[in-house]
This record gives sequence, structure tokens and C-alpha cells, in this order.
Amino acid sequence: MLALRRVVAGAVSVGALALALVSAPARAEVVVILNSGDASVTLIDKDTQKVLETFPIGKEPHHLIATPDDKSLIVANAVGNDLVFLDPVTGKVQQRVPNIDDPYQIGFSPDQKWFIATGNRLDRVDVYRWDGRQLKIAKQFPLAKTPSHIAFTADSKIAFITLQDSNQIAAIDLTTLTVLWTMEAGSAPAGIWVTPDQKYLLVGMTGADYVAVIDWRTRTVVKQIQTGKGAHNFRAVGDKRHLFLSNRVSGSISIIDQQTLSKVGEITGLLPGPDDMELTADGKTLWVTFRWARSVGLIDVASRKMIKTIRVGKSPHGIYFRTRAPLY
Repeated sequence: MLALRRVVAGAVSVGALALALVSAPARAEVVVILNSGDASVTLIDKDTQKVLETFPIGKEPHHLIATPDDKSLIVANAVGNDLVFLDPVTGKVQQRVPNIDDPYQIGFSPDQKWFIATGNRLDRVDVYRWDGRQLKIAKQFPLAKTPSHIAFTADSKIAFITLQDSNQIAAIDLTTLTVLWTMEAGSAPAGIWVTPDQKYLLVGMTGADYVAVIDWRTRTVVKQIQTGKGAHNFRAVGDKRHLFLSNRVSGSISIIDQQTLSKVGEITGLLPGPDDMELTADGKTLWVTFRWARSVGLIDVASRKMIKTIRVGKSPHGIYFRTRAPLY
């Protein structure tokens, strides 16, 4: 009888625990916004779309990227000369890594062995080895003026860097750690993308109104895709075919078909200065930072209409949330 009472009591305890777990409120997933002009981060509840908090992070946070294991979110403070690791779910600070010179744009190679930081102010690209926990400098590459965005070949052998104020692109061989080549590309090249077939680079010309299609093996511009003024940055739609492209000056977002190398759609009626973008996992809602409007906007992809704006800090740039559509 005593044993039976113990079993029953144990069952009640387990049942109570299960009920408590079911009734406990789920932890909100945050949207992380980098306010580059305010040296701060704004956290937004992804479900309710309400601002949770804004806190200081470091001088000029522009870009951010999740670690390959998705356990941390790295914020690059360009003028602060450091990296800050955040919890990708809650946005809370995990650690700060000092003495990282001028990290503007950052990126991991597909094989997760290399971490690259472009030094926008220093006209330099720093390549680090990544062992899954720590960064170790491998080589620094002085380049032409204003290294900006990064793209990798699928085999992780080559990193492409746009040199925004030099109208050039550089290719770095990550096997030999040498500069393979530089080439003229167009006016103020920024966002850069490698097509899934690895044949072409797509480059947003922020100083113009088109995407350059470049055969990187022959270093030839083979086509210009007319988009909007200030063609700037890319975000994959998640179907392995289409891309969103933000047009900073015209205040629009173009939709690019990577197979036909053509524009197939346009989202207009937006706030000034659309820049970085993030897409919900179901592909239905595109979140966009608007650099010149101190705001983040939510776009319904099906109707191509902006359905909500959220006020954040000055010059919002990088944006991230964990449950999102595929990046490629």
C-alpha cells in the first residue's frame, strides 16, 4: 500500500509539472535591430511587433551574423573596434571580443573555417581562422577604398569583396590567402551575391540603378538588370531562385530572378532608405530596415504592401531573427 501511495504521489507530481510547463508563457523570440547612428540595439517582440528595449552596444553597429552553430549572434561595431556576441533568441549580451579593427561587414565561409571582416574606414580586409569558438587572425589585406560587402563561392575557396568608393571588386583566394584579382565593376558596388549555379556575381550598384551581372571567371560584366536608384543589398526569397534587392534612393525593393537574370517584380510605396532585410520562415513577411526613417517596416510578400512600421533608433541597419527563411 505504501508503494502504491508513492507511485500515485509521483504521478501527481509529474502531472502537476506537465501542467505548469504547458501553462507557462512561451519566451518571446526577438528581432534584433542595429541602430548604427545611435550606437544601440533595439529588441522587438517578433510576435506582437512591440519594442521590448533599446540598449547601448558600441559605436556604429552596422552588420551582424549568426555563428554557424546558431548559438550566438555576432554584432560588428565598426568604430567601436569590437564584436559583441548576443543570445540569438533573447538578444542578451553573452560576451564582448575587443581589438577587432573596424569590423563593418562580417561573414563566415560556407565550410565554417574562415571569418572575414571588411574594414570600411581602414581600407582593409581581415581574414580570421574560426575553430568554432575563437577567432585567430590569418592575414590582413590592404585594398582599395571602402571595402564593403562579402560573398563566397560554395566551395569556400574564394571570397569576393566590393570596394564601394573605388568602383571595384576584389577576389581573395582563401586557400593561398592571396588576392587573385581586382576588376572595375560600376558605380559604388555594395551588395554582392553568387548565383546558385556559381556562374555569376550579382552586384548592387548603389551609385546607379541596376544590378551588374558579372562572369567572375572572365571578369566581364555580361548584363545590367535595371532595378531602382541606389541598388544596394540582397536577401534570398528562399526558393533558391529569386532575390529581394533594396533600392536605397528610390525607396523600393526589386525582385530578381536568378535563372533568367531579370527583374520580375517591384515593391513600392516604402519609407526612405530601405537597406537590410529579413524574411519570416513561412516566406510571408519581409522585415526591412529604413536607414533614413528611423524605422523598421513589415511587408506582406503576397500583396507587396507594407503593413506596419515600427519606430526604432537612428539609422537602423542590420536586422536578424532566428526563425527565418533560408538564406540561399
